[in-house]
Amino acid sequence: MSDPLSQVFAALADPTRRDLVARLTDGDATVGQLAAPYQVSVQAISKHLKVLEQAGLVSRSADGHRSPVHLEAEVFDLMTKWIERYRQRAEARYRRLDAVLAEMDDDDEAGHRPTLEETA
Repeated sequence: MSDPLSQVFAALADPTRRDLVARLTDGDATVGQLAAPYQVSVQAISKHLKVLEQAGLVSRSADGHRSPVHLEAEVFDLMTKWIERYRQRAEARYRRLDAVLAEMDDDDEAGHRPTLEETA
């Protein structure tokens, strides 16, 4: 999976990884600190962090377990831009639907029933 956006969404598909990201919004933490609240091994958390790291969501220095894990917040800009593009498209579609419905209400009040062709 080479597409960066796909990697980010795939990494965040797991609830534990989403929780790790949420916890890192409070600040950097070591792998041990991140693993503490879970009933899994430090190695399991390290595997989750590796997925997040490959997606560009977190970074660690070469020292691994003892160095802090850092959230790379700029990656969220990529997600935000993608989501925003489709949010704008959906809003435009709803505005068009609202306009059609308002026109239908006006026609109903005037006693005119639009034909199927007029509503399409």
